[in-house]
Amino acid sequence: MGKRLNRLANETSPYLLQHADNPVDWYPWCEEALRRAREEDKPIFLSIGYSACHWCHVMEHECFEDEEVAKIMNEHYINIKVDREERPDIDDTYQRVCQLVTGTGGWPLSVFLTPDLKPFYVGTYFPKEDRYGLPGFPRLLKYLAELYRSDRAKINRQVEMIMNGLSMLEFKPKVIESMDLTLLDEPAIHLLDDADMINGGFGSAPKFPNAMNLMFLLRYYRMKGISRFLNFVLFTLNKMADGGIHDHIGGGFHRYAVDARWMVPHFEKMLYDNALLAVLYAEAYQISRDGRYMEVMKDTLDYILRDMLSSEHGFCSSQDADSEGEEGKYYTWSMDEVRRLIGDREHAEIFSAYYGISEQGNFEGKNILHISMSIDALASRFNKSRDEVKAILERCRRLLFDARASRVKPARDDKIILAWNALAISAMVKGYKVSGDERYLDTALNAVGMIEDKMAKGSRLKRIYKDGVAKIDAYLDDYSSYINALLDIFEVNPKSIYLERAIAYMEYMLQHFWDSSNDLYYTSDEHERLIVRSKNPYDLSTPSGNSMAALALIRLYHYTHKQEYISKAESILKAYALYAAENPFAYGNMLNVLYLYLKKPIEVTVISDARDGRELWKEFMPECIIVTISKDNLDRLEGIPFFSGKVSIEGKGLTAYVCKEFRCSLPLHSVEEVKKHILEEA
Repeated sequence: MGKRLNRLANETSPYLLQHADNPVDWYPWCEEALRRAREEDKPIFLSIGYSACHWCHVMEHECFEDEEVAKIMNEHYINIKVDREERPDIDDTYQRVCQLVTGTGGWPLSVFLTPDLKPFYVGTYFPKEDRYGLPGFPRLLKYLAELYRSDRAKINRQVEMIMNGLSMLEFKPKVIESMDLTLLDEPAIHLLDDADMINGGFGSAPKFPNAMNLMFLLRYYRMKGISRFLNFVLFTLNKMADGGIHDHIGGGFHRYAVDARWMVPHFEKMLYDNALLAVLYAEAYQISRDGRYMEVMKDTLDYILRDMLSSEHGFCSSQDADSEGEEGKYYTWSMDEVRRLIGDREHAEIFSAYYGISEQGNFEGKNILHISMSIDALASRFNKSRDEVKAILERCRRLLFDARASRVKPARDDKIILAWNALAISAMVKGYKVSGDERYLDTALNAVGMIEDKMAKGSRLKRIYKDGVAKIDAYLDDYSSYINALLDIFEVNPKSIYLERAIAYMEYMLQHFWDSSNDLYYTSDEHERLIVRSKNPYDLSTPSGNSMAALALIRLYHYTHKQEYISKAESILKAYALYAAENPFAYGNMLNVLYLYLKKPIEVTVISDARDGRELWKEFMPECIIVTISKDNLDRLEGIPFFSGKVSIEGKGLTAYVCKEFRCSLPLHSVEEVKKHILEEA
C-alpha cells in the first residue's frame, strides 16, 4: 500500500515534491495555511530548503519521515514548506532573522512563527535526538508548543526583540556625492590581502569560487596593469580547474570545496555557478589567450547543454549532491573500477597518475579525480610524447564518461528560474563570442524564445516555469538579469525586438520596484507583503538585483540616451560604492559595474557582413559596449541613438566607429585600427 500524499503533491517544485509523501501535514506557502493558523491560533513551523541541499535531505529522513515526529508537528503546528529558489523573498526575510539570532544561517532553515508571521524561534538543521549541541527536534517542538500555549507574554517579548533587531538590520545606503576610480583601489587590495597564495581562491576552507570577485580583479589589472592581480586570478583558475571541484569527466563545477585545496567538493551542481564560471574562464582566455581557459569554458557550457537543458529550451536549476542516498557516489571511482574500465594496463597507470587515483582513495575509500601532475611530467615518466599522452587521457575519459552514464544520476531540479536562466543565456553568448560555436548562440536564442513565450505577459515576468505552468511574480534579480541577457543577445544579434523588450521590462521595473531613497526593492509594489520589504543588496552566490539593475541602466542609457536611466544608475552606485569598497566579498558584481561606469563606457559599432568584425569579441575590453551589425540591420535601427550618424562606407568591407563621451572616431576599416582606438580611449 502506497504512502498517503500531503498537499505538496499538487506542487511543481521538485523540492516540495520530495516531501509530498511525508506524514507531516505540509502546506505550501499559501493563504489557506496562513488563515488556518489565524483561525486556530496555532504557531507556524516554516521549513525552507532546496532540492540539492544535503542537510535538508538528512533532516527530512530523520524527522519529517518519522511518524512520531510528524504527529507532534500536525497536532501543535501549521506546517509550511518553502522552496527557497521559488520564494527568495521569504527565505531572505527569515534568513536574516536566523543570522540575527544565531549569528549564522543556512539550509534547512527552521523558523517558528506566530500566526501573523512574526518569528519567535529560529535555527537551521535539528536532529531527531539531542546531539551536536543541538536540541532534538521532537523535544524542541513540544517545548515551543507548550510555551506558545501557556506563556504568550514570553513569546511576544521574543517576537518584539527579534522584530526590533530586524529593523536595525535594514539596509541603509551610505550615499556619497562623487565617485572616481580610486574607489576601486581599496577593494582590490583587500581581496589580495585575503588571497590564498598557496591554493588559490580566498581564505581557507570551505572554498567558494567567488567568480564575481575574480572578474573584478581582472578589471583592476586592466585598469592598473599590475601583474600580481592577473597572476593571482589565473593561478586560482588553474587550481580550480585542476581540483576535485571541477568535474573532469562530465565538465562543469560543483558548488564549493570543503577543503582549502579545492580537492573535495560538496557535490551539488548549480546552474548559476557554472554560468558565472564559464564567463570568468572566457574572460581569462580573452586576457591571456591561453587555450586551457577556452577548454574549461567549453566543457562547462557543454555540461550545461547536455545535463541542464530542458526539452522546452530553458535551463534547469541544479543537480543534487547525492545519488542512491550517498553523497558523491555518481562522481567517485575505485582503483579497481578504473583499471577494469580502461583495460589496457599502461593506459590505466597513466590515467591514474594524472588524476591522482590510488588504492586507498581520497574520499571515503573512493577517488575524486583531480589533476596531480603535468602532461609534460607524465610524458617523461612514461616515455611518451605529449600528444600520445593526451590521446590516451582522452580515450580513458571517454570510457569513464560512458560508464558513468549508466549509473543512477543525481536528481535534477528541473524548474526554470528566470534570473538563473538569464545568467546562463549571458554565458552562452559569451561562449559564442570567444569560441565562435554557433550552438551556444542558438541555445541562448531558444532560451529567450521560451521565456518570452512561457514566462512573459506584456512587460510582466514570472520567476518560475515548470510542467507547463509559469508562476510567482518575478523579483528584481529576475528582471534585471534578464534585461542584461537581452542586451547581450542584442550585441551579437542586433534585432530591434531584443532592445525593445529590454526597455519594456526596464520601464516596468522602475515603476514597480524603485525606492525613492536611491535604489530598488527586491519585490514589486504588486507583490505579496511580508513582515518586511527587503532589498537583498548583496552579490553572493548570484549577482544582486540592484547591481544588475545598475548595469542594465548604464547599458540602456548608451543605447537610448534616456537621462533617467543614467541618473538612476548613478543613484544606485552612489548608495552602494562605499559598502562595496569596504566589503568586496559582498559586492563583487557591484564593483564590476562601478568599473564600467567610472571608466565611462566606450561605444563600438562594427558594420560588416563578414566575420572579420567578430575578432573584437575575443578581446578583453570590459569597458566597451560592442555591437556588430550588418548594413541591412543598421538601416532598420536608425532611430536608436546609439547608431545615429553611423553609416557603412561602400567598398571598404568593415566600417567601425569608436565613441566615448559624445565624441566619435572617424570611420575605421580594420580590426587593428579599432583595437588601437579603443586602447587610446581606455
